[in-house]
Amino acid sequence: MLYTVGMDAEALRTFLAVYREQGFSNAAQRLHRTQPAISRRISLLERELGAPLFERGASGTMLSQAGRVLLPYAERALAALQDAENAVRTLASTASGPVTLAVVGTLASTRLTRILRRFARAHPDVDFSLRTAASAEVSDLVRRGEAIIGLRYFDDASADLNCETISTEALVVACAHRHPLAGRTIKSLAALRSERWLAFPEVPGRREIAASHIFALFLAHGLGEIPWTPVDSLTAQKRLVEAGFGLALLPQSGIGEELASRTLATIHVRDLKVSQPITAVTRNGGFLSPASQRLRDMLRNAYRRGDG
Repeated sequence: MLYTVGMDAEALRTFLAVYREQGFSNAAQRLHRTQPAISRRISLLERELGAPLFERGASGTMLSQAGRVLLPYAERALAALQDAENAVRTLASTASGPVTLAVVGTLASTRLTRILRRFARAHPDVDFSLRTAASAEVSDLVRRGEAIIGLRYFDDASADLNCETISTEALVVACAHRHPLAGRTIKSLAALRSERWLAFPEVPGRREIAASHIFALFLAHGLGEIPWTPVDSLTAQKRLVEAGFGLALLPQSGIGEELASRTLATIHVRDLKVSQPITAVTRNGGFLSPASQRLRDMLRNAYRRGDG
């Protein structure tokens, strides 16, 4: 009789580990197994499917065409298994179980802390965890079942996800506290045309405020291109603005501590009104325990009211 490993959960976990850890050795460390065991499991899966799942080259281990096809199905299958486990555990107690929230780093503010504190008091037996990531990564965590609820900027067009806009967040022009215009109100964005701007470089799938967004604002005001520096980190942007290396268009919630400590200031521009939507993300068809539903409702209500 021919024995086949099939696409069982362990095989799919191994496949995803090799992909996410970018190699067999790293996957072995992540899964606490030996590299030969990881290689053997992938080999059996490739034999079962009749196609190689990875390509090994000078630049490392990459997905083959078959691997790219398998990837979203593997993520959905393991997320469904996690749903099943959570659903069964919920039968024992509707007030316990794991709840994981993934949020964009700038949303991990005092407002969110207050909401989570109330949630923890109401559900002391819940195993709660919080992860921070960029918007696209928040969606990926929810899609894979590694987070139950996500908070990100803008909607995600993926059919795997449910997106609900729960609030909008103002964007402000941040400057060093010693900038000549710090704390002042100016009539037009034109006054800032000669300033150097710091912004995220354009990356497909990421919706944080990138240079293209800032360029669009200046073009919409009848102004040309502006000098800018790509900085791929919000923290680095804030530190560089503090040091006087330029201005940045930042979420207001992301600079509260710096404004309070007077290392950053803002410039109010009368003809500039910019905001970005805050979106709650859950997996389409995914299981939400009563505690997860309660957290989602608390987030929705608090953000819509504009309080915490």
